[in-house]
Amino acid sequence: MIKAGRNFVLLAVSLALAACAKVPLATAPIEERAQIETALMRDISVLASDKFAGRQPGTEGEVLTVEYIIGQMQQAGLVSGTNDPGSAWKAPVALVSSTARSSAISIAYEGRTTSLAAEDAAAFTSARRLLVNGASMIFVGFEGETVEPEMIAGKVVVMLGEPGVSPARRARLFEADPAAIITVVEDAEAITATNRAFGRERVFLASEEEKRLSAFVTQAAMQKVLGEEYWNSLIEAAAGEDFAPGPLGAQATIEAVSDRREFNSTNVLGLLPGQVRGSGAVLLLGHWDHLGECRPETSEDRICNGAIDNASGIAVMLELARRLSASGPLDRDVYFLATTAEESGLLGAKAFVEEPPLPLDSIVAAFNFDTVAIAPAGSPVGFVGEGRTGLDPVILEVMLAGKRELGDKQLAERFVRRQDGWALLEAGVPAVFLSSSFGSEIILDPYLSSNYHRLGDELEALQLGGAIDDLLLHEELIRRFASTTAYPAADK
Repeated sequence: MIKAGRNFVLLAVSLALAACAKVPLATAPIEERAQIETALMRDISVLASDKFAGRQPGTEGEVLTVEYIIGQMQQAGLVSGTNDPGSAWKAPVALVSSTARSSAISIAYEGRTTSLAAEDAAAFTSARRLLVNGASMIFVGFEGETVEPEMIAGKVVVMLGEPGVSPARRARLFEADPAAIITVVEDAEAITATNRAFGRERVFLASEEEKRLSAFVTQAAMQKVLGEEYWNSLIEAAAGEDFAPGPLGAQATIEAVSDRREFNSTNVLGLLPGQVRGSGAVLLLGHWDHLGECRPETSEDRICNGAIDNASGIAVMLELARRLSASGPLDRDVYFLATTAEESGLLGAKAFVEEPPLPLDSIVAAFNFDTVAIAPAGSPVGFVGEGRTGLDPVILEVMLAGKRELGDKQLAERFVRRQDGWALLEAGVPAVFLSSSFGSEIILDPYLSSNYHRLGDELEALQLGGAIDDLLLHEELIRRFASTTAYPAADK
């Protein structure tokens, strides 16, 4: 726990850094900034405490986290935002956890069956067990989009791997419903890397899970099974302009087994009702989840507490709820969404989009809060999502009036698809992510290389100056977008 004295020191350091920065502080008396910092630190200290055990979905840490967020929303004067009397505050999110346990691959060719060694082959599925027994093999080389679906449906597809390209090609090929896909990789080192990537626990939305069978085999193993001359001729043909996919004359048996768990997690939804019915809504969101116990049982400290990622974002959202509620109702509804399973692929945000409590086209603006506590006061603002919505003119106008400098555009662009707002953007909701944490590599890179998703993401790593600036910026933006006078039409 950081003591009050240290809070004052942190604030003093933030103000001193801001005084040296190019950009003046967001307008607010020093006493008010101190009050905001105290409130943020209070929420972060609770959410990032060992008692909450890293806030992993499906654990006791989730139960404590959800209860705390609901309690704070209630105290702030919000009402449930689920619009479901049977499930106040909580919107269930059905998840599936799958961890690879074992696999076996054998290939029959010219009357001989070869079982592939573990260092040469691996197979994965999210199902408890999938088995393909003696299915015909089709070689597609580097092809993906041009393969006829009827050629590969029910077959084992063999494709040549290309780093950075293979995942998209596999996804396209799986659309034709093959029995399995074998990706041929360079060597045993590539199999080891594949086991690291696919062998860890993976979490899916139950509604999106596709029980597929993906296998990986080395070049050397394919040479051994088919013969070096035949295999090399296939590779040479695949590189030619007139290549056409065709049968290998071999059959594959592939089995993959996983430890699988189905469980429900929770999105939390609060609402500050507006006073102009039918005028739309503003949405604030941030993910409450983190990595839980992320170190081996033998470690002295096993908990990744996630003070910055993303207890800080939830704390900013809760403080905005208090401030907006205390100043009276706005024209439009303001929803506050704390999402689950962002760390597993924006799953809570995707679940919100799948089953929204309000029409998505009624959301005039959405603001995401994530990893907000690493920048000193006066830092430039990273505008993640710039140019993708009709919100830009108002945002830039408010930033100019508040003397906030726009940060590195290329840096911000790198994170568009890596935050919850992306799930909303894909669904046509005007969503942006404004944060001084993402305005400069000088600020962001040290965090990414040291404490990001590591044990060091603790209270001692917090820097709240920029978070306070961003809170004040968002407060003005929310008031503007929630006003039917200041923002009369939702120009998406």
